[in-house]
Amino acid sequence: MYAPDRDQDLRWMQRAIDLSALCPPAAGAYSVGAVIVGEDGTELAVGYSREVDPREHAEEAALGKLPADDPRLATATIYSSLEPCSQRSADRTPCARRILEAGIPRVVIAWREPSLFVDDCIGVELLLDADVAVVELPELAEAARAVNSHLRPGGADDRG
Repeated sequence: MYAPDRDQDLRWMQRAIDLSALCPPAAGAYSVGAVIVGEDGTELAVGYSREVDPREHAEEAALGKLPADDPRLATATIYSSLEPCSQRSADRTPCARRILEAGIPRVVIAWREPSLFVDDCIGVELLLDADVAVVELPELAEAARAVNSHLRPGGADDRG
């Protein structure tokens, strides 16, 4: 499994936050970026919300660029600027479940999902319950929130 030091985690998360800035803003959705990094420290795939489809999430976009059976996923880390979602509409798989199905053993996030659209996102808890290592980088939470300032008239949700 890719086990970088904190500086590397911060660098990859900043890449995910930079990707989130590419999202077309949407009144009913967060702007999120995701980067999948192989155990050798190379970027395997990236994605951001609404990259191709208006309902597409960042993790979904990144994972969609790799074969589902890609053996590199078993030792990879996915960086997501926001906690992977735990629920979606009936025809879409939640991102936490997508990560589990891909077999990614390590997830790094900058910001826990506030209760703006979902009352109780439990993406981190679902991952932890499945023995996925989850790392939070609270020092980058404000940068992830800033990209989402379009969601509230007074700025981004200040919970996290």
